[in-house]
Amino acid sequence: MIKEIKKIANKNIDFFNLEENHLSIQLSLDGFSFCIYNKIVNEFGYFAKFEFDNQNGISPYKHLEFVEEIFKKEKILQLKFNSVSVAHFNNLVTQVPKPFFDKEYLPDYLKYSVKVLENDFITFDEINNSEIVNVYIPFVNINNFLLDHYGSFIFKHSSTVLIEKLLNEYKNSDGDFCFVNVTNNNFEIVVLKEKKFKLFNCFNFSTKEDFIYYILFTAEQLELNPEELNLVLMGDIEKESELYTILYQYIRNINFYSPSKKSTSLNELSVHSQFIVLNQF
Repeated sequence: MIKEIKKIANKNIDFFNLEENHLSIQLSLDGFSFCIYNKIVNEFGYFAKFEFDNQNGISPYKHLEFVEEIFKKEKILQLKFNSVSVAHFNNLVTQVPKPFFDKEYLPDYLKYSVKVLENDFITFDEINNSEIVNVYIPFVNINNFLLDHYGSFIFKHSSTVLIEKLLNEYKNSDGDFCFVNVTNNNFEIVVLKEKKFKLFNCFNFSTKEDFIYYILFTAEQLELNPEELNLVLMGDIEKESELYTILYQYIRNINFYSPSKKSTSLNELSVHSQFIVLNQF
């Protein structure tokens, strides 16, 4: 089952008469979101988010079926776009220091943390402004569908988009930063310490107690003082939520992500709420 969570259109943009429309897509096993950005007018024109029912797990075939159904219903996805960017959100990823990276050994980097099957397609992203390579398994059947639909497009792991953007925006900021990007019942965590990338991880949580435990455990392992740590939130979390409430019991320096340059130009969409899909341009 597909559930429509949010849909917002910017009435100031005529999608059929502008050629500089760029499509950004985020894929996950439990959802699909996309937005359209126009470089000529420098505005986001459309955003939509859907969730999939995967309580009992979801097969690659059912995953593709959900995506195909969205494409049939969302006529705007039938348009031609100047470029298409796709981010794959899953926990089938690991980071490798560039000096130790060899593309001939991709399965070896993943096998200690991910169950790798013989026919899995494994690829990698080089993370800009760092000495890190992301090795991961994308949703290859969805990639093939999009290739048939749009021709060539750029795809990355969502953590590549996240880490690159944060390194670029916070490279001159003093202090230790912990970034938490919440997507449904999952969250990505990135730590920058002394202006350098220190950690990425992805956790699944069921309760607010799980949520705070993983964050405090990460801080403890990296010897980060919760009283001094700068925690930056993004994704599916708001100040009124129980997740924020329990965070504030333990961490004082909490802020929501605020972009250094562009806003969404979609008034109903908070600037921190859809970090990945809004930052692939």
